[in-house]
Amino acid sequence: MFETLLIVGIGLAGGFAVGAQAQIAGSMGNRIGGAAGSFIVHLGGVVASLALLIARGGENISEWRHLPWYMLGSGVFGLVLYLTLSQTVPKLGATSAIALVVVGQLLVGLLIDHFGLFDASVRSIDLSRIAAAILLLAGAYLMLR
Repeated sequence: MFETLLIVGIGLAGGFAVGAQAQIAGSMGNRIGGAAGSFIVHLGGVVASLALLIARGGENISEWRHLPWYMLGSGVFGLVLYLTLSQTVPKLGATSAIALVVVGQLLVGLLIDHFGLFDASVRSIDLSRIAAAILLLAGAYLMLR
């Protein structure tokens, strides 16, 4: 039970981070441009990741050469997210922009789980997952109104 609560807490912390970054990305994109803001955000991420990597003794960084191509290029998704937020937050507000991001995450998550993409365990789409997706879509619609 404790492990489940810990994992849920970690997931919520990630959501809080995306939520805070959404508004920061929107504001920074307005001030200095989307690409410039993305560069600053990702440079800060490199510094923080490097410090964490050093603190963890390098983990298994030497194995990076054996990763599939799609893992090596996955940083582009951070760029897409940042640029998306820098455009949508100023026009729609943080809540609506985040709702759209969450809906997009849900839809791609359903596909990844259903087909077992990117080394994921297969979790087929069933009625309860479809109902959950419909409820989330309805919630996003209400946020955007």
